Amino acid sequence: MYAYIKGELAAREENYIIVDNNGIGYMILMPFLMSAELGHIGESVTCYVYHSVKEDGISLYGFNSREQKDMFLMLITVSGIGPKVGQSICCYLTPEQLTSAVISSDVATISSVKGLGKKTSERIILELRDKLKSQAKAAGASVTAGSGIVFNKEQSGVSNDAIGALIMLGYKQQEAENAVSSCYEDGIGLQDLIKRSLKSISGSKFG
Repeated sequence: MYAYIKGELAAREENYIIVDNNGIGYMILMPFLMSAELGHIGESVTCYVYHSVKEDGISLYGFNSREQKDMFLMLITVSGIGPKVGQSICCYLTPEQLTSAVISSDVATISSVKGLGKKTSERIILELRDKLKSQAKAAGASVTAGSGIVFNKEQSGVSNDAIGALIMLGYKQQEAENAVSSCYEDGIGLQDLIKRSLKSISGSKFG
């Protein structure tokens, strides 16, 4: 099984790329919308891959990052979601957007993916929500321990879920706590709180 393939980007077509690694050209299924972010022809690239083995053939599905591939691996555990559909979702939604949409039951965001209907979007939320929420809570289990930030009872539920989601996405605990604390306001929903917190973190890095 392959984790990633590193080599020269030899060709890019509408639905696949070819990566040359030591004289071997690997054909990797990757829509142009996604491969356009990988690099330019002739450059050295690292493509994370999923090795699909079926009765009718063997295929490599490509991704720009490990986080994007992890999102794909989670998506294909959903009943009715195969590699092609899973990769298509990864083209349109970032791991942060999908996590936020699933945790907050945002059907509209998920169904905005081309070719994805409302029923499939609802199934994704139904089958992944508890898993993502439990991961978020596990990641943020110690959010109040020694942090210097104390949430009141009304805030704790949505705030801790948002902090856990940010930590699960790779942000440091203190960074997540600070962002959520600065963006929280009475009555705010989880989805909006995560979005504002992500924007706050990005602004602090590039502002």
